[in-house]
Amino acid sequence: MRFFIVDDDLACRRMLGQVINEYGLGYVAGEAENGVKALAPILSMQPDIVLIDFLMPQLDGIETMEQLKKQGFRGQFIMISQIVNKEMVGEAYEKGVEFFIHKPINRVEVRSVLTKTKESYQLQQSLQLIRESLANIGTAAEQPARQSVSDIVRFILNDMGIIGEAGSDDIVAIMDMLMQQQDRFPQLPPLKNLYEAAARKMENADVAKESKAIEQRIRRTIVAAVNNLASRGVVDYTSPQFEYYAPRYFDFQDIRLRMKQIEEDLPTPSRVKINIKKFLQVLYIETGERYKKY
Repeated sequence: MRFFIVDDDLACRRMLGQVINEYGLGYVAGEAENGVKALAPILSMQPDIVLIDFLMPQLDGIETMEQLKKQGFRGQFIMISQIVNKEMVGEAYEKGVEFFIHKPINRVEVRSVLTKTKESYQLQQSLQLIRESLANIGTAAEQPARQSVSDIVRFILNDMGIIGEAGSDDIVAIMDMLMQQQDRFPQLPPLKNLYEAAARKMENADVAKESKAIEQRIRRTIVAAVNNLASRGVVDYTSPQFEYYAPRYFDFQDIRLRMKQIEEDLPTPSRVKINIKKFLQVLYIETGERYKKY
């Protein structure tokens, strides 16, 4: 992936570049110290991701994004900022920001955000190729190519903002396993059975130990989904992802409680209440319905 960094702080640009290079996330195609100097090279290079500072002289981050989009830039934006004002954050999301990286820069956060962005970008590219393939089918008599179960599940998890979480691969594996035996499993089997079945598919795995690890990874991933959706709800109650996933996959009062904690700037509680079985059951049903459509 090709990154372009726009920030008036040279040290910040250097640190972002180091993280990108060290963790094999792609390469820095270019950089600029302000929005005015960034416009021409970004439009010429068309990088995949633009990392852009919120506050800059002449053109700030939002204004630069607007100029780029008006002139045909189709890549994604990650905002770098110390700003915590909810209205400003909401405006940035409305303008097309995918993620925020907070200043002062933290290498762990940068790596996490950029990894998620890379995975999201690659998934979108794969789905776009699938759509183009379906659109280019020659005759009505030909059978359209079917999306795989993993593509469908990854699309849903990506929509919730958790495709980069460690447990997302476990969830995909479990859904794939269930869909292969739909006739046997009209409803979700006991969670313990699912974890153990997934662990058995791992080479040389200690089933008892690995099944517990799978449970913990999935739990953390679903907690991340609660936080992501609650954050979206705080910024924009009419967000399509919030409106669709929050009431279907979760007990809405739990989402609302997390929203209240975010609004009051309370720290993330050590234990966010979640219902793993409900989440996986709804995902299983939705995956089956989408799979039939294709």
